[in-house]
Amino acid sequence: MIKAIAIDDEPIALEVIRQHCRSIPFIQLEQCFTDPDAAMSWLNDNKVDLLFLDIRMPDISGIDFLKQLNPAPPTIFTTAHSEHAVQSFELDALDYLLKPFSTERFLKACLKAKDWLELRSAAKRDAFLFIKTGYEQVKVQLNEIIYIQSAGNYVQFVLQGQKKLLSRSTMAETMAMLPPEDFVRIHRQYIAGKQHISRIEKNTVYCEEMALPVGAGYGFNL
Repeated sequence: MIKAIAIDDEPIALEVIRQHCRSIPFIQLEQCFTDPDAAMSWLNDNKVDLLFLDIRMPDISGIDFLKQLNPAPPTIFTTAHSEHAVQSFELDALDYLLKPFSTERFLKACLKAKDWLELRSAAKRDAFLFIKTGYEQVKVQLNEIIYIQSAGNYVQFVLQGQKKLLSRSTMAETMAMLPPEDFVRIHRQYIAGKQHISRIEKNTVYCEEMALPVGAGYGFNL
């Protein structure tokens, strides 16, 4: 069961999410909030698997709200405005629902969240993953991964022993495969393996002495 909460300043929008969630057996909507401060207080004391988050709210945007969460739960943005889509995916949002959305579209987003959580759980349990490169699936131990770099429509896994693997994937999809306890997004183009971080400077993280940039808005804890 996926435990979720929803945040939206419009009560009618929250009621729509409630109705959709009632039709999906693997989603349990724990709470709904019109006040982001109340939601933040609740999240400080409770764990949640999934967050439905409006973007345009009077006191704080959903994007700024999400940046304050560390770690942030998997998030599906819900909004009547399309111009924030790129920024939301740079924050590794699982999906972006443009209001008004149908039950079918809502279900598709929830299934994506379900797959995301299952992949993360499997990686954490097994301590390895299979990386698709070309026509092959290569088994890689998680502790071998020093860092990951975005390369257009691909990502490059940089491994111990100077090995590199190129896989067709997005950064968000790659993060979905990795346990957040062991990996951290430090830049829109970089994910670092925490155990390989040797030192941190103001705008630079060193992974096995390889200098990687820290992007604006990517504050993190080790």
